[in-house]
Amino acid sequence: MAYEVVMPQMGADMKEGTLIRWLKNEGDEVVRGEAIAEIETDKANIEIEAFEGGVFRKTLAQPGDVVAVGQVIAVIGTADEDISKYAAERAPEPAMAAAARPSVAAAAPAKEAAPPAEAAPRGDGHIRASPVARRMAEEKGIDLSRISGTGPEGRITREDVEVFLQAQAAAPEKPQEVPREAAPVAMSRMRQAIARRMAQSKREAPHYYVTVVVEMTEAQRLRSQLNATLGEAAHVSVNDLLVKASAKTLQRYPLFNTWFVDGEVRQQEAQNVCIAIALDEGLIAPAILDCGRKSIVEIAQASRSLAERARSGSLKPEEYSGGTFTVSNLGMYGIEELIAIIQPPQTAILGVGRVSPRPVAHDGAVEVVEVMTLALSGDHRVTDGALGAQFLGEIKRLLEAPVGLLL
Repeated sequence: MAYEVVMPQMGADMKEGTLIRWLKNEGDEVVRGEAIAEIETDKANIEIEAFEGGVFRKTLAQPGDVVAVGQVIAVIGTADEDISKYAAERAPEPAMAAAARPSVAAAAPAKEAAPPAEAAPRGDGHIRASPVARRMAEEKGIDLSRISGTGPEGRITREDVEVFLQAQAAAPEKPQEVPREAAPVAMSRMRQAIARRMAQSKREAPHYYVTVVVEMTEAQRLRSQLNATLGEAAHVSVNDLLVKASAKTLQRYPLFNTWFVDGEVRQQEAQNVCIAIALDEGLIAPAILDCGRKSIVEIAQASRSLAERARSGSLKPEEYSGGTFTVSNLGMYGIEELIAIIQPPQTAILGVGRVSPRPVAHDGAVEVVEVMTLALSGDHRVTDGALGAQFLGEIKRLLEAPVGLLL
């Protein structure tokens, strides 16, 4: 029986996605779980996998197409299976997206030595560019809106950036014009998605906040011992200890490992702890899956892999949309305390500040110890402050007596 590949929903507010490229050609063999396509969502580029194996029989969408969630984009089946019903089909794009797309002629101008015209953004103001092109532009201090893309739908490629740099080097410098009035700042699709989701969270979820100061002396000692023993291949960070402590605490207090959807509290079985990762376009929080079953070392390895794949645009769908709890750590920026906003449909998030030396009273004497401030933001529809205090107290206990994290 033919298996239909559809545009997945990567988050509750995702309505459509853009097909960037196919990783398989028609006629190729496909193994279950193998990556077959790369798509662009509001927040990241993600590889989607085949849920069934077989022969990659037919594509129903082309690179650059904007496709509604749930729409069939390809068919996988046996080599001799009748798929004639898909012969004339092609994934339609939403009417608004279609109206905003530039024509093929406008999207692919010829490359010349002269400086190219400004790139036309999509209807939502986002300029399409490959991750490599974005990195090159950032390194050279180039505004992507000044570059015309020659990829699908005017997508800016590495070659486009190189042509622009060559033309810029050959052209005489022009005096910079002082703008007469302030212009609105264009928001990327990711920034727009963050704005929608955070506004939704603050509007719909009644937040409460509890904070606690944690002594990190023993946790830091454990971390140093693990890193000295295991070496760089399994480097453990403070954030890895926090993720493990959160996972164990979620097992004890499962109401914080829930989603609130359509007026219902939905209990999640696995502890999929999200970690905040800063990208050029904005902040994303993909999940380390099944943290309750992972050791600290496994979490450390998974965390590094997640960050690398988030930046290269190769996250898995379940990592992007399956999170059940989030740890947002700004300690590396020197921030003392972070009060975070819950990312829906989750019902809690842990804000983390930096580890720093402070004077603390112990048995009537004052000594300087390493401490860290944690702040739990909870959804009052699901839990209350008293339970939140117990939850945060358990994380504090595990970090101050971290041998429990090894069990």
